[in-house]
Amino acid sequence: MTRTTSRRAVPAASNAPRSRRGSPPGPVRVASGQGFWGDDLEAPVRQVNGGHIDYLMLDYLAEVTMSIMQKQRARDPRAGYARDFVPLMERIFPACVERGIRVVTNAGGVNPAECATAVAEAGRRAGAGGRARIGVVTGDDLMDRLDELLASGHSLGHMETGRPLAGIRDRVRSANVYLGARPIVAALAGGATVVVTGRSTDTALTYGPMAWEFGWPRDAWDLLASGVVAGHINECGAQASGGNCSAEWWSIPDLAGVGFPIVEASPDGSFVVTKHRGSGGAVNLRTVKEQILYEMGDPSSYITPDVVADFTTIRLEDEGRDRVGVHGVRGGPPTPFLKVSVAYSAGYKAVGTLVYTWPDAVAKARAAARILRERLDRLGLTFERVLVELVGWDATHGHLAGDPPADLPEVQLRVGVRGTERAPVERFTREVAPLVLTGPPSVTGFAGGRPRVQEIVAYWPALIDRRAVEPGVAVDMVEV
Repeated sequence: MTRTTSRRAVPAASNAPRSRRGSPPGPVRVASGQGFWGDDLEAPVRQVNGGHIDYLMLDYLAEVTMSIMQKQRARDPRAGYARDFVPLMERIFPACVERGIRVVTNAGGVNPAECATAVAEAGRRAGAGGRARIGVVTGDDLMDRLDELLASGHSLGHMETGRPLAGIRDRVRSANVYLGARPIVAALAGGATVVVTGRSTDTALTYGPMAWEFGWPRDAWDLLASGVVAGHINECGAQASGGNCSAEWWSIPDLAGVGFPIVEASPDGSFVVTKHRGSGGAVNLRTVKEQILYEMGDPSSYITPDVVADFTTIRLEDEGRDRVGVHGVRGGPPTPFLKVSVAYSAGYKAVGTLVYTWPDAVAKARAAARILRERLDRLGLTFERVLVELVGWDATHGHLAGDPPADLPEVQLRVGVRGTERAPVERFTREVAPLVLTGPPSVTGFAGGRPRVQEIVAYWPALIDRRAVEPGVAVDMVEV
């Protein structure tokens, strides 16, 4: 395995447009193949085999995902990345190499180097040896630098409360800074067939290839902002092509074979959202609008490491069946800060369930919850919170559900507890099952035995001066 390293992730981009084939720049098709870790395993294969694409982006990471991966790496130094990415690449590597498709993903999690090593081995097994390179982006993981950063005056205060991170330092499980498109551009410039990052922003997985293909300068704010919007539409997979669609969801065809979105981008920043012809789902104004509104704060200030995009300037046009045009996006310079995603241990929880049937299903479930609370009190067990829900009646809407119907055929009693200490939560798990014979009648479908104690992982968002991070961002090249 050969590695070459560039400590500065991205040189200043040239003003001259370029094309990956050396020809005049034209539309570039960036396909979404993964909206989260655990998404449709066949979607990336369908994107590669279903028609022409230039790039396949795969988004695996959420805030809590990093702490899960950090736990895995603590147990095994070779773990800490999305392992299902490796067999996927073994399946599609030959097609990607033959058709010139590049893959960009944040599947590297907290261990992108080991992820790249495993992918390189998969590529050799698939017959791609000597024909591909893997770009590995590192520098986002701040765990080893955390004490140094705190000591040098970076408080990493909570963005909402202002509390300094020092107050929970001993409970921190992961700390990763969001990187933008620059290291992805550097990896593509180095000839990477596959780019593996850690905590890259979801949007950068799409607009990184666009910036590289079209040679967008680092201060081309409107162009980069257009790329951010393209990435935002692409990042959640089929949510932009009919999945999880609120408006007339029943009219979306063939969700069993849903086609994931494809961004067909042009050098001027405009793009079309589409999908492979003949695939299921739908790309239209309502599906794209819903995705644009997803996770939206201030629409005029969508902040990324590379640019601040103004989503109020987005213009959409219906360009025919399964084609929505996007143009007019404006942007401005980035802030001096980068966002840090910190995950920390916040105690323990357990959830137990019992199903009660008609007649008087709700009354039985309520009585069971009351009996359980009395037994917990008699045992002297206290918790930060006890949550009681009746699934099938009030679990979703709470008090807005009103009074339950008298003839409700069944209801699931769900009781959850949360506490700072494990022992009381552990004891709670032993008190649910006895209700089957020592509580109200008609329990059915007892769900899986004793509840399981789980560690609670909480999210701590913070900001850091980008000058403390960017010099440590590097791109390694691994030969397949």
